[in-house]
Amino acid sequence: MSAHTPPTPMTARASGPLVGEAQIPGDKSISHRALILGAMAVGQTRITGLLEGQDVLDTAEAMRTFGAEVTRDEGGTWHVHGVGVGGFAEPETVIDCGNSGTGVRLIMGAMATSPITATFTGDASLNKRPMARVTDPLALFGARAVGRAGGRLPMTIEGARYPVPVRYAVPVPSAQVKSAVLLAGLNAPGQTQVIEREATRDHTERMLAGFGAQIVTEDTDEGRVITLTGQPELRPQVIDVPRDPSSAAFPVCAALIVPGSDVLVPGIGLNPTRAGLFTTLREMGADLTYENLREEGGEPVADLRARYSPDMAGVEVPPERAASMIDEYPILSVVAANATGDTVMRGVRELRVKESDRIAAMVAGLHASGVTVKDGPDWWIVTGQGAGGVPGGATTLSHLDHRIAMSFLVLGLAAQKPVSVDDGAPIATSFPAFEPLMAALGAAIERT
Repeated sequence: MSAHTPPTPMTARASGPLVGEAQIPGDKSISHRALILGAMAVGQTRITGLLEGQDVLDTAEAMRTFGAEVTRDEGGTWHVHGVGVGGFAEPETVIDCGNSGTGVRLIMGAMATSPITATFTGDASLNKRPMARVTDPLALFGARAVGRAGGRLPMTIEGARYPVPVRYAVPVPSAQVKSAVLLAGLNAPGQTQVIEREATRDHTERMLAGFGAQIVTEDTDEGRVITLTGQPELRPQVIDVPRDPSSAAFPVCAALIVPGSDVLVPGIGLNPTRAGLFTTLREMGADLTYENLREEGGEPVADLRARYSPDMAGVEVPPERAASMIDEYPILSVVAANATGDTVMRGVRELRVKESDRIAAMVAGLHASGVTVKDGPDWWIVTGQGAGGVPGGATTLSHLDHRIAMSFLVLGLAAQKPVSVDDGAPIATSFPAFEPLMAALGAAIERT
């Protein structure tokens, strides 16, 4: 959200049972990638189920600025007339990516091997986030980046006029960095390779293959090696975006901690590189079941049923699982506060450089609501208060972070006293239907 957007204080209080069906919007990660690869294909890509949150709308506008024709028809289907690999036009205006770290980093990668120059900016939160993790590998292709101190936005990228393929080992697990390098590799001759020691979400690899790129993934002693052959002609696709597991996490976790709840969340993507939260919840003893398992658009999908689970216990989350649930640790900590015993989360340094320092934000807010939390540079431990044991009563800071805001509102639904957030406006960046969806289930969340 813009720094000039008026804040929207919100409060959640103890609710009756949450009951019903939660229709979750499309997956944000897949929505970004569908627009970008559609813009790099030759011909028309049709997309249904696209998440129409502000983050994705900003990416759609960026693709228009680079020369692709991006439209939405009355039935909600999006049409992207692409310009081909290497066909991006030089933007006449600054690219504003709003709150989206995924959007800006993937777009930087997509344009970095074309002989054009583009300037990127974002909101107050995005402009604090480090971009060197992407611009460093893009420099290996021949791109140049000039930004604020610390590699922060606003930033200008001068694309490589004569790009070369690269072989890059991702230093920390990051699907954004991996994807930026692969998108840059599309317009570099020869083979670009990315090595990741821990597997991260693989939507980019799946979608590149669907668009006709030659891409091979192998597990080796070095880790997972992804090899992309550059300068393909991408074929337009018909894409049905699965529903977002990161958004589904909020009604699912709310149902687990609000007495008497029974919520069905249909059509959720269960890509194994994204489903770590649901695995962890089941290990804690959550009554969470998968129904109607199937495959849609190359992605595993199921209907999730979540029921109130008063006997959950803390667990130690394996560090190697972090990449598959990195965005879900804030809401996991809310469930952990309502379980018994300690929930230990390690190997999560990445949370320090998300839309906010998510560890610091959750630790402060949970402390304010009476929960015992300890933390370090890349770990934190939540000591559960047991079902219904969180005192609540705090007003917490969202730090312009949609997931922090939603997590504390879910906490308030099961706390003894209401929990407020100073600003719920950023929720619109990823989950604009959050308020009406939760209200339809029976959640007591209001703007204050």
